[in-house]
Amino acid sequence: MAQPLHPKVTIRLFTDEKCFGPGVAALLIQIREHRSLRAAAQAMDMAYSKAWRILKQAEAGLETKLVCSTTGGKGGGGAHLTEEGEVILQAYLDYAAEVESFAVKQFEIRFGSRKIAKKAEP
Repeated sequence: MAQPLHPKVTIRLFTDEKCFGPGVAALLIQIREHRSLRAAAQAMDMAYSKAWRILKQAEAGLETKLVCSTTGGKGGGGAHLTEEGEVILQAYLDYAAEVESFAVKQFEIRFGSRKIAKKAEP
């Protein structure tokens, strides 16, 4: 059975190393929604330590704080995106959407509705 070709565009931002991409963006969106790094990690089926590491690597690469958090206690802890975190996240989402839109248009020009046959299973 022939499968239609389609592009998959992934945007990653680099300094000396990768510092921001779809994973960081997804984590920030979950932090914004759940107001907690721990809850964001759980929503993504990710260990808290991995989420924390991803966040800290992004902040180090961008040289800015993306999330502000408070520890638990009587009122409970929580986290929210900093103003700069919101700006960077929105800029990334807008840029990625524009690049993907351009890529889809260029794909259609060059490949149209080509299909590729799947290799038969032995």
